[in-house]
Amino acid sequence: MTGLLPYGRQSVTDDDVAAVVAALRSDWLTTGPQVDGFEADLARWTGGAGCAAVSNGTAALHVAYAAAGVGPGDEVIVPPMTFVATASSAVALGAKIVFADVEDETFTLDPAAVAAATTGRTRVVSAVDYAGHPADYDALRAATAGTDALLLADAAHSIGATYRGRPVGSLADLTTFSFFPTKNLTTAEGGAVAATDPHLLKRARRFRNIGLVRERDEQRWPDEGGWHQEVHEFGLNYRLPDVLCALGRSQLRRLGDFLAARARLVARYDEALADLPGVLTPGRRSWAAPAWHLYPIRVLDGRRREVYDRMRAAGIGVQVNYIPVHWHPAFADLGYRRGSCPVAESFYAQQLSLPLFPDLTEADQDRVVDALGTALRAATARSAA
Repeated sequence: MTGLLPYGRQSVTDDDVAAVVAALRSDWLTTGPQVDGFEADLARWTGGAGCAAVSNGTAALHVAYAAAGVGPGDEVIVPPMTFVATASSAVALGAKIVFADVEDETFTLDPAAVAAATTGRTRVVSAVDYAGHPADYDALRAATAGTDALLLADAAHSIGATYRGRPVGSLADLTTFSFFPTKNLTTAEGGAVAATDPHLLKRARRFRNIGLVRERDEQRWPDEGGWHQEVHEFGLNYRLPDVLCALGRSQLRRLGDFLAARARLVARYDEALADLPGVLTPGRRSWAAPAWHLYPIRVLDGRRREVYDRMRAAGIGVQVNYIPVHWHPAFADLGYRRGSCPVAESFYAQQLSLPLFPDLTEADQDRVVDALGTALRAATARSAA
């Protein structure tokens, strides 16, 4: 591989291409049998929780919050160590975001912080499976016991992961997935919402389809005619077309292989970096089998920016995931302040994602490790001079 080695990339095979071509040649380009098939295939990975395919991961969050009934006056608890959409999609429905800090080691939502932040206005608690490591869902349930708050798993990083032997998708009331090209499987753009409650799933499917009510027994004027459909609550067009669901179904057949490849590469990184001064490798809990979307190291002693710049100059596409959400100007303008989530903010100052994707070769991985060591030595020498 020449040029910049990316931190993540899709793996597309001839079988994937053939699946897309077959869908293009069928009678359906959107809202057809491949959508139903993809949702059924996804449910095999979610412990049987029903799924609604949507147009992207942000749409999945918006749909899930809408299904939960989030609206003006409601509070949604969110960790700051995530992509901004985990919070902004709830703001779009009128909610107030309450940021709760993350745990050290996994940098997933801290149940103690959630317990302290929960009020009578809390509608949803949104956990994020950062880097593919599941949050502590049993502890989060306990933190909100006695309230009406729903638990949402933002599993954009963690499809195929397990928590205490249970699959992601079955752990929260609502779970959202992303199938962006850098994720653990792709539909180009795409996402999904899983729900353990059939009523929530129905609301999700209705919202992603403009709110249309086609069931005659639920319509107000069912005798209007065979063409009749009604909107009782507003929704949006977040449908994922058949042609992309066909790609997703083909990708899902290799998800187990993708997960195994990521785990193997993570083990090689762990071994290669175990004794490298100035770096901490990702933590994990014994009860988790992560999906490893990211390999997030910590670069110590204030050297993350220099190491980032040096590795990028060497052709290694490292990345920082993520800017703490409450630091974004849109939230700063609403009055959110730096310093409110010290664990997340300290992690952000050190975090660096190394390249990780199923087709990463061992030779390229060794190149990453060598470049990291070189960058650290140069940064150390410069600061000592």
